[in-house]
Amino acid sequence: MVQPAQQSGPDLTEIGARPIPEFDGVHDVWPRGKRLAAVRRAAAAYKERFKAQGQVRAVKSVDIAAAPYPVAYAFHNAVSVPTLPLISMINRMITVQYDDWNGAPRTLVFEPTVPDGSAQAPFYQNLRKFMDKVPGGDLIGKAVLKYYNEPGDVLTKLGLSADDIDFCTFDHLHVQDPRMILGSTEAIEGENTPRRPLFGDARMLVHSRELATLQSLHPMQWAWYIGGVDPAKFVTFDGDIELGPGLTLLWTPGHTDGNHSLVINTPDGVWVSSENGISLDNWQPELSKIPGVRKYHERFGREICPNANTLEDSLDQYDSMVKEKTLAHPGKRDPRWLQILPSTELAPWKRFWPVVPTHVHGGIGYGEIEAGLR
Repeated sequence: MVQPAQQSGPDLTEIGARPIPEFDGVHDVWPRGKRLAAVRRAAAAYKERFKAQGQVRAVKSVDIAAAPYPVAYAFHNAVSVPTLPLISMINRMITVQYDDWNGAPRTLVFEPTVPDGSAQAPFYQNLRKFMDKVPGGDLIGKAVLKYYNEPGDVLTKLGLSADDIDFCTFDHLHVQDPRMILGSTEAIEGENTPRRPLFGDARMLVHSRELATLQSLHPMQWAWYIGGVDPAKFVTFDGDIELGPGLTLLWTPGHTDGNHSLVINTPDGVWVSSENGISLDNWQPELSKIPGVRKYHERFGREICPNANTLEDSLDQYDSMVKEKTLAHPGKRDPRWLQILPSTELAPWKRFWPVVPTHVHGGIGYGEIEAGLR
């Protein structure tokens, strides 16, 4: 018998959010083939109710930085021709304004990556040491790294201040340093004073399983995480939650146990953002022009090709990407492609050809972001 998912009731009430009953228990269905079918049915049922509930006030994405990533991870070893070992992914910060279920206007920041903090993750430290030993490593660094904006600069561009932000969140905490966002109680190594919070008194929304991972890392996980934040600065939740009409944090486990995706209802329909894939090619491999990705789809009969540095459960990630695909609407510019916006997206740079995205939405923007809503 399927048991309802447990929710963080007091925390949800505090932030004007509520659980999503359509997904209760679907990730516990057994065996795995039936679980996928249950996830797909629940997502289709929820999509209709989600659309009918309303839209967000405004949403705007801004690029932060491009960083290196192994090709082997990006497309589950599907790329079938010789390529450079690294490509670049562009991280983007998404600011969403909405009304919560208590009627209060809110501002959420999704993926406010601080590049200097991410660089301290063991994965990137090891990668930097490797590049330092390789002849021409400096040139490689210039080819794969590019900086656009710091999160604080993005607020300025949008006409916001730190005090305008209610919440921030990441889809998962791989290579993120929460101290850079929430502040630190002690000076970070190499700095003289503790970090001040980047977004004032804003709190970070995090799935309870992701926070638990951060607090108790397995040896297979340690290279991807940075700890050292007071848990009181987090608001935890379980399962899937609606923050308000038109805005959902969808639990999409697999890439990490506590992975969650941003789901937004807009005048053009539903958009989904996560790092389960780094390109639309991951979610729609049947349309991909990246050598080997369509063959991966045809050979294995898989409707997705995951971003595969997945340490916990690749079957869960598959189901989660189907969950995302089911919710997303077709794009207005080209209806063949779903409105899925990777939170870190494969850079469309010719230097990495032929590993370039087949289709790029390039960002998202609806309505006008306003200051002073709090």
